[in-house]
Amino acid sequence: MSVDPRDSREVRSVPELIADLFRETGELFRTEGQLIRSEIGDKIRQIEVGGGSIAAGAICLLVSLIVLAGALVVAVSKIGDMGGGWAALIVGVAIAVVGVLLLMKGKRDLEPSNLTPERTAQQLRKDGQLVKEQTR
Repeated sequence: MSVDPRDSREVRSVPELIADLFRETGELFRTEGQLIRSEIGDKIRQIEVGGGSIAAGAICLLVSLIVLAGALVVAVSKIGDMGGGWAALIVGVAIAVVGVLLLMKGKRDLEPSNLTPERTAQQLRKDGQLVKEQTR
């Protein structure tokens, strides 16, 4: 059997095909490994940012608790007079609102659905489907 040089198809033996299969499978696993490492790195950064937001929110709430406690003491001591106590109360409430917002953001960033390596899972599904199609 002679091979026409104009024919773009290459005739390969079974051992060559098997060797190519192993080489390409190895390359596929290396590529998938790089993708998951990259995506896990992204998720770790997301955890760090979410943790930082939670810590900042907790600090703000602690400060607001101190301010609110001081405001309450001053407010109770000067009932009927709009003095420094009410001002401290307003500031304390504002800090508490900021703290709650930061805690909510941090909690949302750390939800399991936000930490799932979606691109890798999608790529693995595609690869599995491609392998099924190639083995038919």
